[in-house]
Amino acid sequence: MVLLAFNWSALGANVGQFILSFSILIALHEFGHFITAKWFGCRVEKFYLFFNPWFSLWKKKIGETEYGIGWVPLGGYVKISGMIDESMDKEAMKQPAQPWEFRSKPAWQRLIIMLAGVIINFVLALIIFAMILFVWGEEKLPVANMKYGIAADSMALKVGLRDGDIITKVNGQELKYFDELPKRLLLSEKNALNVTRDGKDTVINFPPGFLKELTRNQLKNFVSVRFPNVVDSVDGSIAKFTSGQLQKGDRVVGVNGTPALYYNDFAKQVKKYKNQTVNLTVLRNTDTVQVGAKLNDAGQVGYITRSALKFITFEKKEYGFLESIPAGIKYGVNRLLEYIEGIKLLFTSKEHAVSDNLGSVISIGKTFGGSWDWERFWTMTGLFSIILAFMNVLPIPALDGGHALFTLYEMITGRKPGDKFMEYAQMVGMVLLLGLMAYALGLDIFRLFK
Repeated sequence: MVLLAFNWSALGANVGQFILSFSILIALHEFGHFITAKWFGCRVEKFYLFFNPWFSLWKKKIGETEYGIGWVPLGGYVKISGMIDESMDKEAMKQPAQPWEFRSKPAWQRLIIMLAGVIINFVLALIIFAMILFVWGEEKLPVANMKYGIAADSMALKVGLRDGDIITKVNGQELKYFDELPKRLLLSEKNALNVTRDGKDTVINFPPGFLKELTRNQLKNFVSVRFPNVVDSVDGSIAKFTSGQLQKGDRVVGVNGTPALYYNDFAKQVKKYKNQTVNLTVLRNTDTVQVGAKLNDAGQVGYITRSALKFITFEKKEYGFLESIPAGIKYGVNRLLEYIEGIKLLFTSKEHAVSDNLGSVISIGKTFGGSWDWERFWTMTGLFSIILAFMNVLPIPALDGGHALFTLYEMITGRKPGDKFMEYAQMVGMVLLLGLMAYALGLDIFRLFK
């Protein structure tokens, strides 16, 4: 029997943030279709948040429209009279077209109705990013301020990086801010890093296949900011000292005689001594003292480390309301361009595999983090709003982009695709989408048990 341990608090935060975020995005996306359809005189039969096969969690009919909440949180829909959509209502399409039906409207109106959801999602993302900059500002870590360099984890050590290295260039281009490193690495086909080590410039070339492995792990176990291991406070519920006691301001520099000058060194050492007693070497003012401590089953001593923010100066930029608007637009457009570049690399680079970058709602939920953080929540919501807009505008049948493509064809040629063709195209599109969703879910389940 295999026992899986879950952090239920973190899981609840992930699920809660995922549902709230996607409820906002889906509801506003579908509202775009709804309001433009009503504007042009179409009858909207249903407006649903989430899908509702067999039954709904809640529904209420107001006027001619049934509003409801489904139980499958994979999307939402509006059912517009006279439109071939996921409902595949063939009987209604056999009847003569009525003035209030989608199919009776001019092509330009149908095009607006189809693209309204995408437009709302994109505009929403820009508004979110502008408000994030206005409320929280923008914080970056200049590489020049990383006086302790990087903490190299297992994958970084494997490629030749070392603790204390300062990464100065990626593929020959200056790395001004450490925060830019992940996207610079993940949006490349090959990588070479220039690092300053012991005052000298060293070049680290990634071997073939390493970037693929790095992408698969989403940069986990690669590099982080290195900082001293200084006690900020002692957690009395965990701490069990066998001799002496840690105090605020102590700097832990060794475990059982092995040097551990920085927090990452210390974290690696204590993993070896879970449920054991260790001897900590501590610098206290000008003295060196020894403290005995019994670790718990998680390898914790029982103190909170002083944050890296105490040792490294971050660059903070504040934005006024009017200033945040163009900055938010620029930020959102840059994120969209990076996403498109990432999609392109999946099909053009041997170092980026679709299976390593594809995920379902499980992967999406994990990105919100294990605790409620409103800045992170709105940042992820803005990013997913852009992704939702881009994915929906792709010219695939069953997506908004597919319907828009057929409508553009009609506007250019003057010939409207037949209902049978639209039905078959819708079915093919639905099969493709459902197959892709099932594949993504299968990959996530495989990762959970891997």
